[in-house]
Amino acid sequence: MVYPGALKKLVEVLCLFPGIGPKTAQRLAFFLLGRSREEVVAIARAMVEAKDRLTFCEHCGSLAEAEQCDYCSDPKRDRSLLCIVQEPRDVLVLEQTGKYRGLYHVLHGALSPLDGIGPEELKLDRLVQRIEKLGLEEVIIATNPNVEGDATAGYLARLFNPLPVRVTRIAFGLPVGGDIEYADELTLSRALEGRREM
Repeated sequence: MVYPGALKKLVEVLCLFPGIGPKTAQRLAFFLLGRSREEVVAIARAMVEAKDRLTFCEHCGSLAEAEQCDYCSDPKRDRSLLCIVQEPRDVLVLEQTGKYRGLYHVLHGALSPLDGIGPEELKLDRLVQRIEKLGLEEVIIATNPNVEGDATAGYLARLFNPLPVRVTRIAFGLPVGGDIEYADELTLSRALEGRREM
């Protein structure tokens, strides 16, 4: 299909977003073209403003609009708990549960030697220093349940072993509303391993 130049450029730019292929990009482009100029400018302005104003917290690596994020600066947070996640978006997901009120540490990735990501790239020495400084009771490792996330969790557990802190890993298992018959063996194994008293 031959697009006018400006539409072609818009579709190409929208394809840069993760999970957006040409058809979805085309749909989004036509959505934007159907909006008023003011709405499109507001969307563009919000994107630029987010890029300009957001940074990473100097303590935990979460998103922030200042040197310190809202979680690190909140005196009501439980400072005996630290939850380690891979990406800033993981913090937002955990916060939406309303079940965790401790501090966070964002790795900004996972160990992946094939991709050149080792302990130095994740600044794990800085993480150990932070744990020692905070005097925590528990560190919760909440990396993704995949090869890289599991490798990172195992490495962190060994790294923290000499420290006087309890190290736990979030449980994985069946999704709410799912059927056991459709679960794969690894998910079922983890669900069994993560079982708890009722």
